Amino acid sequence: MINNDILRRLRFVFDYQNAKMIKIFAKVNQEVSQELLLNMLKKEEEEGYQPCNDKTMCQFLDGLIIEKRGLREGAEIPEPVSQINNNLTFKKLRVALEMREDDIISTLALADFNMSKSELGALFRKPGHKHFKECGDQVLRNFLAGLSIKHRGK
Repeated sequence: MINNDILRRLRFVFDYQNAKMIKIFAKVNQEVSQELLLNMLKKEEEEGYQPCNDKTMCQFLDGLIIEKRGLREGAEIPEPVSQINNNLTFKKLRVALEMREDDIISTLALADFNMSKSELGALFRKPGHKHFKECGDQVLRNFLAGLSIKHRGK
């Protein structure tokens, strides 16, 4: 999925205002201007569109984890990864929202998307594991849609 789309969807799910989004970036010591944020929230065809790179997306997700759960005692702000994929995005959202397998499966079901525990577990395995599975755009999109229904209603 495109990082900008994920950012827009998360903003909608949690009903975050610009100031809140900027504050989430600040939790990982990333300064984001309101202008840059607004440009990242634009659609690709809109004038002034600014792509959200993987590092910036990772910083937002790490900030969201700190916002929702707090920073572990004695832990430091994590270094952002240079490449993020759907699996890592999904994993970071799972951590931020403190969701267990059953929670995720029920959230996916809200978007009329069914997945077994073993299929879900394969998405959270390490890439070298024999049962690892790539997280497709459809899975992540339906998870975000389910979150939207869960937090905002239909």
